Amino acid sequence: MSVIIYGLAATIIAMMAIGFYVAKKVNGDSINYIVAGRGLILPLAAATLMAQSLDSNATLGNTDLTANFGFWAGASLPVGLALCLFITGLFFAKPMNRLNLTTLPDFFRRKYGRTVEIVASFIMSIAYAFLLAGNLVAGGFLFQIFVGTSFQVGVFIIAGLVLAYTVAGGLFSVAYTDVIQAGIAFVGSMALIVYIATNYGFTIPTGMGPTNLGQLTDPSQGAYVNLATIVALGLGDIVAIDFMERVFAAKDPETARKACFIGAAGTLIIGVPFSIVALSANPILSSLGVEAGNQAVLYALLQNAVPPWLAALVLAGIVAASFSTSDGAILGTSAVMARNVVGIRVEEGADDGPEAVADGGEEGLLGTESDKLLTVTRLMSVPITLLGVFFAIRVSATGMLLVLAFDIMLAGALVPLVMGLYWSEISTTPAALSSMLAGSGTRLVLFVLVPTTYAYENTLLYIQNDIFTSAFDGLPTFIAAAVSLGTFLVVAYLTKDDYPIHSLETQETPNIVAGGEED
Repeated sequence: MSVIIYGLAATIIAMMAIGFYVAKKVNGDSINYIVAGRGLILPLAAATLMAQSLDSNATLGNTDLTANFGFWAGASLPVGLALCLFITGLFFAKPMNRLNLTTLPDFFRRKYGRTVEIVASFIMSIAYAFLLAGNLVAGGFLFQIFVGTSFQVGVFIIAGLVLAYTVAGGLFSVAYTDVIQAGIAFVGSMALIVYIATNYGFTIPTGMGPTNLGQLTDPSQGAYVNLATIVALGLGDIVAIDFMERVFAAKDPETARKACFIGAAGTLIIGVPFSIVALSANPILSSLGVEAGNQAVLYALLQNAVPPWLAALVLAGIVAASFSTSDGAILGTSAVMARNVVGIRVEEGADDGPEAVADGGEEGLLGTESDKLLTVTRLMSVPITLLGVFFAIRVSATGMLLVLAFDIMLAGALVPLVMGLYWSEISTTPAALSSMLAGSGTRLVLFVLVPTTYAYENTLLYIQNDIFTSAFDGLPTFIAAAVSLGTFLVVAYLTKDDYPIHSLETQETPNIVAGGEED
C-alpha cells in the first residue's frame, strides 16, 4: 500500500508542479487563459483531446458496466467518445477553428443572438456540473480505498487540488498536464492487459463478450442503454465545452482536424483494453476469494490481483485522468459563465481574430495585470467546483454521470449548432430557442419519470409513477433528440421569412424577439 500511496503522491505533485510552472504563460491575458493563445501545436492538441475523453468517468464506468452487464455496456463509453472525435474531425474542427471563437456559446450568440447564447450556456453548464462530478466521484473513492480518507474528504481533496492549478494556468496548465495523463494512461492500460493475460488469462462469461451483438440489438440485453450511450457520447459530445475549447485552441484548422483523429484513435487504443480486462475481473476476484461488493471493480482488481507497482501505475493514470477532465470542466464552464452569461468579453474581431484588452488595468488574482474576463473566470471557478462537489456526493455513479452530461447536450444544443453551421439559410433564432427548450425540457421530464438512468438507479430526482419502468431506460436519449430536431425544423419553416438570418462571420448578432424586432 505504501508503494501505491507514494505513486499517487508523485503523480499529484508532478501534475501540480507542471500546472503551476506553465501558468506564467497566461501573462494576464484571458485569451491565453481560456484557449491557450490559440497556439496549441499538434502533440499538445491531440493529447489534451484524448485526455479529456479518457477521464476517470470513462475508465471506472467502463469497467463497472462491462463487469456487470457485458462488453458493449462498458466499451460503448470509449467507442462513443472516439466516434465523437472522429465526427468532429470530419465535419466540425476546421470550420469551428476558423471562426476564432473563445467559448462554444459564442457560436450561438453570433448566429442566433443573446437570448440563445444564455440558454445554451446554462444547458452546457448544468451538463458539465455532472461531468465534473463523475470525475470527483472516481477521485473520492480512490482516496477512500487507497489513502484511507472518507469518500467526501477525497472528493474535496481532488476538487481543491484541481481548482488550484486550473485557476493559476487555465488551458495552458490543462494542456501540459494532459500530456502526462495520456502517457500514464497508455502505459498503465497496456501493462495491465499484458499482466492479466500472462498471469490469469482472459475468461469471458457466456453472453457478455464483444461478439455477443445482442447487447446492441436486443432490448432485454440492454441494447437501448448501450446504443443510447454511444449516441449520447458520439453526438452529444460534439457540443462539449472542453472538446470545442481545444478545437479553438489549436494553432490552425488543419491542426484541429488532425488532433481530433489522433485523439479518436488513442481513445480506442487505451479505453477498449479496460473493457477486455473487466470481462475477466469477476472470475479473477472469485478465484482469489474476493468480492468487489459496492467497490469499483477496477479498484478491487488493483487492490487484490496485481502487484503494487502495477496498481500504482494504473491508479496514477486514473488520478491523472480525474485531474484532466475536472480541470477542463472547471475552466470551460467558468469561462462560459463569465463571458456568455455575465457578458464580460474582450474585444474580438471577425477577421483579425481576438485581441485581449486589459479592462481598466484590473489586478488579477495572481498579481498580474488582467483583463476583467480573466479575473471573473477565475472567480467563477469556485462556485462551479462546489456545484460539482455537491453532485459528486449526491450521485456517486461515474459512468452514469458521464453519459447523462452529454445526453443533456445532445437534447439541448446539438441541433442548433449543426443547423446553424450547415443549413444556415433556415436557421432562425426562434427555431434555435424552441429546439433547445423543447429538447432539454423533454429530457428533464423523462429523467425524473424513469426510475433508472443508464442502468443506474435514479437517486437524484425521481417522481414515482406507474407509466415508465426501467425497461424504458435508454429511449429518452433518442426521444429528446428527435423532439429537438423536429421542433427546430417546424419552427424554422414557419419563421424563415419573418426573421433575419445572421452570418457567422459577423462580430455580434442582435437579440431577436417576437415580431422580428431587434433588442
